[in-house]
Amino acid sequence: MQSNNPVFRRSEEFNRGGANAYGNQTYAGNGATYPGYGTDPSAWGTGTPGAPTTPQATGGPMTIDSVVQKTALTLGTVIVAAFATWVLTPDISGTVSQEAMATLTGAVMIGALGAFVLSMVNSFKRVISPALVLAFAVLEGVALGGLSKLFDAQFGGGIVTQAVIGTFAAFAGTLAAYKFFNIQVGQKFRTFVVAAVFGMIALSLMEIVLGMFGNAIGLHGFGAMGLLFSVAGLVLGVFMLILDFDFVEQGVANAIPERESWRAAFAMTVSLVWIYTNLLRLLAIFSQD
Repeated sequence: MQSNNPVFRRSEEFNRGGANAYGNQTYAGNGATYPGYGTDPSAWGTGTPGAPTTPQATGGPMTIDSVVQKTALTLGTVIVAAFATWVLTPDISGTVSQEAMATLTGAVMIGALGAFVLSMVNSFKRVISPALVLAFAVLEGVALGGLSKLFDAQFGGGIVTQAVIGTFAAFAGTLAAYKFFNIQVGQKFRTFVVAAVFGMIALSLMEIVLGMFGNAIGLHGFGAMGLLFSVAGLVLGVFMLILDFDFVEQGVANAIPERESWRAAFAMTVSLVWIYTNLLRLLAIFSQD
């Protein structure tokens, strides 16, 4: 089966699968790559005439347990990095020096930029790299730790704790709805979600550029535009989780290689971070007097 999601589309094993989107069996060699393709030219071979050419997978197949383990490790890395950033950066409660604020905002910017670059690399990388996934998790944790500390200092009221609880509640609720209501992910839904994600990323980048020239339209602010943008982002984050669950379900059914568990872990981490940041902004908007 094919996926429009750039994270999952790079997975040859998922797109090949053991059965196509209509439940028909895929025969040996149908859509398979030739031995040696994408490897060192010295290792290329012509294969055995008349024999099916299917890539050899190493390790066992992906399972629910392997996805849970890799996701827990990736999310745990994000949380540890976020906690370390919160503790190690200067305190910004009360009277705040420019140096302290610069250190914290610098951590947010460096972490966010690095995480964005690695998210693009991981999304379009054909063979998933656990090291790059964990590096992304570290940088994402640095950005979230600094951002959460800024919001906590400005709005207080346990806003960060509420956002964390709300994020995991959204995950549990989406998973329950996906299973109990037997949600089927169609091609049109995939196309819409992926297009919406790239659209919101483009709008966010545009807002950042406009902000540099003092012409921001408020998408990242705490007014009406910020509220609408955050609500749309929160809903989109739930849709992203549904795509993640569909990838895991289809991947386990197709017995794709176990290394693809890292791709699922990366995708779910991105979705949860997306939900958390939008929920954090929504809580900040609602907490204003």
